[in-house]
Amino acid sequence: MWLRISCDLTFNITVPTPFIVMLRLRSGAQQWIANEEYGLKPMVSVLEFTDNYGNLCQRFIAPVGAFAIHTSVAVMIADQVDQQPGAPFVDIENLPEAVLSYLLPSRYCESDRFGDMATEITAGQNLGYDQVKAIETWLRNTIRFEPSGSDELVSAAEVNIRQWGVCRDLSHLGIALCRSLSIPARLVEGYLYGLEPMTFHAWFEAYVGGRWYTFDATQADIKGGYVAIGYGRDAADVAIYNQFGPPVSPTSQNVSVELIDESDV
Repeated sequence: MWLRISCDLTFNITVPTPFIVMLRLRSGAQQWIANEEYGLKPMVSVLEFTDNYGNLCQRFIAPVGAFAIHTSVAVMIADQVDQQPGAPFVDIENLPEAVLSYLLPSRYCESDRFGDMATEITAGQNLGYDQVKAIETWLRNTIRFEPSGSDELVSAAEVNIRQWGVCRDLSHLGIALCRSLSIPARLVEGYLYGLEPMTFHAWFEAYVGGRWYTFDATQADIKGGYVAIGYGRDAADVAIYNQFGPPVSPTSQNVSVELIDESDV
Protein backbone atom coordinates (compact mmCIF):
# COMPACT_ATOMS: atom_id res chain seq x y z
CA MET A 1 0.00 0.00 0.00
CA TRP A 2 1.02 3.63 -0.57
CA LEU A 3 0.55 6.16 2.22
CA ARG A 4 0.96 9.93 2.30
CA ILE A 5 2.29 11.05 5.67
CA SER A 6 2.56 14.65 6.79
CA CYS A 7 3.62 16.22 10.06
CA ASP A 8 3.51 19.86 11.16
CA LEU A 9 5.03 21.07 14.42
CA THR A 10 5.07 24.70 15.57
CA PHE A 11 6.96 26.22 18.49
CA ASN A 12 7.28 29.58 20.21
CA ILE A 13 11.01 30.00 20.81
CA THR A 14 12.08 32.45 23.55
CA VAL A 15 15.88 32.08 23.22
CA PRO A 16 17.97 30.56 20.40
CA THR A 17 17.45 26.83 21.01
CA PRO A 18 19.51 23.87 19.72
CA PHE A 19 17.36 20.98 18.44
CA ILE A 20 18.04 17.40 17.40
CA VAL A 21 15.07 16.17 15.38
CA MET A 22 14.21 12.69 14.09
CA LEU A 23 11.50 13.15 11.45
CA ARG A 24 12.96 11.78 8.21
CA LEU A 25 11.94 8.25 7.26
CA ARG A 26 14.48 5.86 5.81
CA SER A 27 13.96 3.27 3.12
CA GLY A 28 14.51 -0.35 4.06
CA ALA A 29 13.22 -3.87 3.71
CA GLN A 30 9.76 -2.91 5.04
CA GLN A 31 9.24 0.55 3.51
CA TRP A 32 10.20 2.56 0.43
CA ILE A 33 10.28 6.37 0.45
CA ALA A 34 9.27 8.70 -2.41
CA ASN A 35 8.50 12.42 -2.94
CA GLU A 36 9.87 13.65 0.39
CA GLU A 37 9.43 17.24 1.61
CA TYR A 38 11.17 18.71 4.65
CA GLY A 39 10.86 22.39 5.49
CA LEU A 40 11.69 24.77 8.33
CA LYS A 41 10.18 28.24 8.74
CA PRO A 42 12.16 30.37 9.05
CA MET A 43 14.81 28.34 7.22
CA VAL A 44 18.02 27.77 9.19
CA SER A 45 21.23 25.86 8.58
CA VAL A 46 20.74 22.10 9.13
CA LEU A 47 23.29 19.35 9.70
CA GLU A 48 22.09 15.77 9.16
CA PHE A 49 23.73 12.70 10.68
CA THR A 50 22.97 9.03 11.25
CA ASP A 51 22.90 7.93 14.88
CA ASN A 52 24.14 4.65 16.37
CA TYR A 53 20.89 2.90 15.39
CA GLY A 54 20.81 4.03 11.77
CA ASN A 55 18.19 6.75 12.34
CA LEU A 56 18.33 9.94 10.28
CA CYS A 57 18.68 12.96 12.58
CA GLN A 58 18.84 16.71 11.91
CA ARG A 59 20.63 19.34 14.02
CA PHE A 60 19.85 23.04 13.94
CA ILE A 61 19.36 26.11 16.13
CA ALA A 62 15.81 27.48 16.17
CA PRO A 63 15.72 31.29 16.30
CA VAL A 64 13.57 33.38 18.62
CA GLY A 65 9.92 33.66 17.63
CA ALA A 66 7.48 31.41 15.80
CA PHE A 67 9.22 28.35 14.38
CA ALA A 68 7.68 25.56 12.29
CA ILE A 69 8.73 22.15 10.98
CA HIS A 70 6.89 20.57 8.05
CA THR A 71 7.41 17.10 6.59
CA SER A 72 5.52 15.21 3.92
CA VAL A 73 6.40 11.89 2.28
CA ALA A 74 4.90 9.12 0.19
CA VAL A 75 5.85 5.70 1.49
CA MET A 76 5.15 2.21 0.19
CA ILE A 77 4.73 -0.48 2.84
CA ALA A 78 3.45 -4.05 2.99
CA ASP A 79 -0.30 -4.60 3.24
CA GLN A 80 0.22 -7.01 6.14
CA VAL A 81 2.68 -7.30 9.01
CA ASP A 82 4.74 -10.49 8.88
CA GLN A 83 3.91 -12.99 11.62
CA GLN A 84 5.64 -16.31 12.23
CA PRO A 85 4.25 -18.42 15.09
CA GLY A 86 6.83 -20.98 16.11
CA ALA A 87 9.84 -18.93 14.94
CA PRO A 88 12.61 -20.16 17.23
CA PHE A 89 14.62 -18.49 19.95
CA VAL A 90 18.10 -17.53 18.73
CA ASP A 91 20.92 -18.60 21.04
CA ILE A 92 23.00 -15.67 22.29
CA GLU A 93 26.19 -16.94 20.63
CA ASN A 94 24.42 -16.89 17.25
CA LEU A 95 23.00 -13.36 17.45
CA PRO A 96 24.43 -10.69 15.10
CA GLU A 97 26.63 -8.19 16.92
CA ALA A 98 24.28 -5.33 15.99
CA VAL A 99 21.49 -7.02 17.95
CA LEU A 100 23.38 -7.61 21.21
CA SER A 101 22.70 -4.16 22.72
CA TYR A 102 18.97 -4.95 22.63
CA LEU A 103 19.47 -7.68 25.22
CA LEU A 104 20.59 -5.32 28.00
CA PRO A 105 18.63 -3.28 30.54
CA SER A 106 18.17 0.35 29.48
CA ARG A 107 16.88 3.55 31.04
CA TYR A 108 13.17 2.80 30.59
CA CYS A 109 13.34 -1.01 30.24
CA GLU A 110 14.73 -2.53 33.45
CA SER A 111 14.78 -6.09 32.13
CA ASP A 112 16.88 -7.31 35.07
CA ARG A 113 13.78 -6.89 37.27
CA PHE A 114 11.32 -9.02 35.28
CA GLY A 115 12.80 -12.53 35.00
CA ASP A 116 10.33 -14.35 37.24
CA MET A 117 7.35 -12.43 35.87
CA ALA A 118 8.29 -13.11 32.24
CA THR A 119 8.81 -16.80 32.96
CA GLU A 120 5.34 -17.00 34.52
CA ILE A 121 3.67 -15.14 31.63
CA THR A 122 5.26 -17.37 29.00
CA ALA A 123 4.97 -20.72 30.81
CA GLY A 124 4.24 -23.56 28.38
CA GLN A 125 5.12 -21.55 25.26
CA ASN A 126 7.67 -22.57 22.66
CA LEU A 127 10.87 -20.56 23.02
CA GLY A 128 11.00 -17.56 20.69
CA TYR A 129 8.09 -15.99 18.80
CA ASP A 130 5.41 -17.75 20.84
CA GLN A 131 6.85 -16.36 24.07
CA VAL A 132 6.73 -12.81 22.68
CA LYS A 133 3.17 -13.33 21.46
CA ALA A 134 2.19 -14.45 24.97
CA ILE A 135 3.76 -11.27 26.37
CA GLU A 136 1.87 -9.14 23.84
CA THR A 137 -1.42 -10.84 24.76
CA TRP A 138 -0.72 -10.42 28.48
CA LEU A 139 -0.05 -6.71 28.00
CA ARG A 140 -3.26 -6.25 26.02
CA ASN A 141 -5.34 -8.02 28.67
CA THR A 142 -3.60 -6.62 31.77
CA ILE A 143 -2.23 -3.11 31.16
CA ARG A 144 -4.90 -0.54 30.34
CA PHE A 145 -4.10 1.40 27.19
CA GLU A 146 -4.78 5.14 27.59
CA PRO A 147 -4.07 6.81 24.21
CA SER A 148 -4.63 10.28 25.69
CA GLY A 149 -2.74 9.59 28.90
CA SER A 150 0.17 11.52 30.36
CA ASP A 151 3.19 12.39 28.19
CA GLU A 152 5.44 11.87 31.22
CA LEU A 153 8.17 9.33 30.49
CA VAL A 154 7.94 6.39 32.88
CA SER A 155 9.84 3.12 33.02
CA ALA A 156 8.61 -0.43 32.53
CA ALA A 157 8.67 -1.02 36.29
CA GLU A 158 6.50 2.05 36.89
CA VAL A 159 4.05 1.00 34.16
CA ASN A 160 3.75 -2.43 35.76
CA ILE A 161 2.93 -0.85 39.11
CA ARG A 162 0.31 1.60 37.87
CA GLN A 163 -1.20 -0.86 35.32
CA TRP A 164 -1.90 1.67 32.54
CA GLY A 165 -0.02 3.66 29.96
CA VAL A 166 0.28 5.15 26.49
CA CYS A 167 1.57 3.11 23.55
CA ARG A 168 5.19 3.84 24.45
CA ASP A 169 4.65 2.59 28.01
CA LEU A 170 3.15 -0.75 26.98
CA SER A 171 6.04 -1.19 24.56
CA HIS A 172 8.61 -0.48 27.27
CA LEU A 173 7.11 -3.18 29.47
CA GLY A 174 6.96 -5.64 26.57
CA ILE A 175 10.61 -4.95 25.76
CA ALA A 176 11.71 -5.46 29.37
CA LEU A 177 9.85 -8.77 29.58
CA CYS A 178 11.39 -10.01 26.32
CA ARG A 179 14.93 -9.04 27.29
CA SER A 180 14.55 -10.76 30.64
CA LEU A 181 14.14 -13.99 28.62
CA SER A 182 17.24 -13.19 26.52
CA ILE A 183 15.11 -12.22 23.51
CA PRO A 184 16.43 -9.00 21.89
CA ALA A 185 13.72 -6.32 21.74
CA ARG A 186 13.67 -2.70 20.58
CA LEU A 187 11.32 0.28 20.53
CA VAL A 188 10.01 1.66 17.23
CA GLU A 189 8.66 5.19 16.86
CA GLY A 190 6.58 6.03 13.81
CA TYR A 191 3.09 6.19 12.36
CA LEU A 192 0.17 3.76 12.07
CA TYR A 193 -2.43 4.07 9.33
CA GLY A 194 -5.94 4.15 10.81
CA LEU A 195 -4.81 5.09 14.32
CA GLU A 196 -7.42 6.99 16.33
CA PRO A 197 -6.72 9.65 17.42
CA MET A 198 -4.02 10.19 14.80
CA THR A 199 -0.63 11.05 16.25
CA PHE A 200 2.82 9.49 16.50
CA HIS A 201 2.77 5.84 17.53
CA ALA A 202 5.16 3.46 19.29
CA TRP A 203 5.40 -0.34 19.21
CA PHE A 204 8.12 -2.92 19.75
CA GLU A 205 9.99 -5.50 17.75
CA ALA A 206 11.57 -8.75 18.94
CA TYR A 207 14.38 -10.66 17.26
CA VAL A 208 13.46 -14.34 16.84
CA GLY A 209 13.95 -16.81 14.02
CA GLY A 210 16.82 -14.74 12.64
CA ARG A 211 14.89 -11.48 12.05
CA TRP A 212 12.81 -8.73 13.66
CA TYR A 213 9.03 -9.12 14.08
CA THR A 214 6.45 -6.46 15.00
CA PHE A 215 4.34 -6.59 18.18
CA ASP A 216 1.79 -4.02 19.38
CA ALA A 217 -0.31 -4.59 22.49
CA THR A 218 -2.42 -1.48 21.82
CA GLN A 219 -4.12 -2.99 18.76
CA ALA A 220 -6.62 -5.86 18.79
CA ASP A 221 -5.14 -7.24 15.56
CA ILE A 222 -1.75 -6.65 13.97
CA LYS A 223 -2.37 -5.34 10.47
CA GLY A 224 -0.56 -3.37 7.79
CA GLY A 225 0.10 0.34 8.05
CA TYR A 226 3.14 0.56 10.33
CA VAL A 227 5.70 3.15 9.17
CA ALA A 228 8.93 3.44 11.17
CA ILE A 229 10.74 6.70 11.86
CA GLY A 230 13.33 5.43 14.34
CA TYR A 231 14.57 2.43 16.28
CA GLY A 232 16.28 2.31 19.67
CA ARG A 233 16.64 0.64 23.04
CA ASP A 234 13.81 2.73 24.49
CA ALA A 235 12.21 6.19 24.23
CA ALA A 236 15.47 7.93 25.12
CA ASP A 237 16.87 6.81 21.75
CA VAL A 238 13.89 7.61 19.51
CA ALA A 239 12.61 11.02 20.59
CA ILE A 240 10.93 12.89 17.71
CA TYR A 241 12.83 15.94 18.93
CA ASN A 242 15.24 16.86 21.70
CA GLN A 243 15.80 20.52 22.55
CA PHE A 244 18.41 21.98 24.85
CA GLY A 245 17.92 24.96 27.13
CA PRO A 246 14.61 26.29 28.52
CA PRO A 247 11.87 23.64 27.99
CA VAL A 248 9.93 24.03 24.73
CA SER A 249 6.72 22.22 23.81
CA PRO A 250 4.89 22.42 20.47
CA THR A 251 2.16 25.05 20.35
CA SER A 252 0.51 22.84 17.72
CA GLN A 253 1.07 19.35 16.35
CA ASN A 254 -0.72 17.85 13.35
CA VAL A 255 -0.10 14.38 11.96
CA SER A 256 -1.86 12.94 8.90
CA VAL A 257 -1.61 9.41 7.45
CA GLU A 258 -3.70 8.84 4.32
CA LEU A 259 -4.04 5.97 1.87
CA ILE A 260 -3.20 7.08 -1.67
CA ASP A 261 -3.20 5.51 -5.12
CA GLU A 262 0.13 4.65 -6.73
CA SER A 263 -0.71 7.08 -9.53
CA ASP A 264 -0.74 9.92 -6.98
CA VAL A 265 2.85 9.32 -5.87
